[in-house]
Amino acid sequence: MTYQGKTQEEKTRKKKVTAKVVSQKEIAGDIYDLWLETDLALDAHPGQFAAIYPKNAATLLPRPISICEIDKERKRLRFVYRIAGKGTKEFSAYREGDEAALLGILGNGFPIEKADGKSVFLMGGGIGIPPMLQLAKQLHEKQAQGKQIDVREKQTDTKIQIIAGYRNNDLFLQEDLGKYGTLYPATEDGSAGTKGNVLDAVRENGLHADIIMACGPMPMLRAIKQYAADNGIEAYLSLEERMACGVGACLGCVCKTKEVDSHSHVHNARICTEGPVFEAKEVDI
Repeated sequence: MTYQGKTQEEKTRKKKVTAKVVSQKEIAGDIYDLWLETDLALDAHPGQFAAIYPKNAATLLPRPISICEIDKERKRLRFVYRIAGKGTKEFSAYREGDEAALLGILGNGFPIEKADGKSVFLMGGGIGIPPMLQLAKQLHEKQAQGKQIDVREKQTDTKIQIIAGYRNNDLFLQEDLGKYGTLYPATEDGSAGTKGNVLDAVRENGLHADIIMACGPMPMLRAIKQYAADNGIEAYLSLEERMACGVGACLGCVCKTKEVDSHSHVHNARICTEGPVFEAKEVDI
């Protein structure tokens, strides 16, 4: 059965708000760590995203950015993003006290309840690493509440295994991720952790899992989809890299699916509205 994520009521709960910038800093080359204060934090879940509007009138569409961390108590959302164009370049100039317009909360998020009683791979690549933080955090909190995620004897003592793929030894968020599970980094140049990609790190460390939740570049997700199929592992993939406007207007993020889309009546789905998280076996990537 296809992973549905949110109910129709939840899908229509999005709203445009003005958020306050709490802090922002550059944490790696062209990668920024932004905290916003907004009531939207109260409805946010791991794997979801918000669309931030540039102030430049020439930039018509908002920029979808995944949620890195959620602080419901202080009503704050954390976004870690890479400068990729004029919109995100503008966001990088935000300072404490500035205001930002955003639309949210968007997307269906990861089905964290499916990890109960199972060993887990949280796999992130590049700017797909930030969404893994809140996911790891909530799985860790479930452990603390006595809802254990077990590990088979043949595995390490790790209950939550976080495999993160970087370009080099700029291991942004590694300390944050390490609070909630054991981190296995992989770098393209071999400067830290395993040389290669996230699956190379899995093989080098002899890791095993019952379920995979992943976000990253499309080649990485294709490889994970194949790995999951070959090993009979349940997998959920966030295809957020394909999103453009984030609100379903541009149709730039359509992917092929097994089921018929209610909007287009063909075998496809808009990643920003029906996703971005899909069960791996339900999408053709």
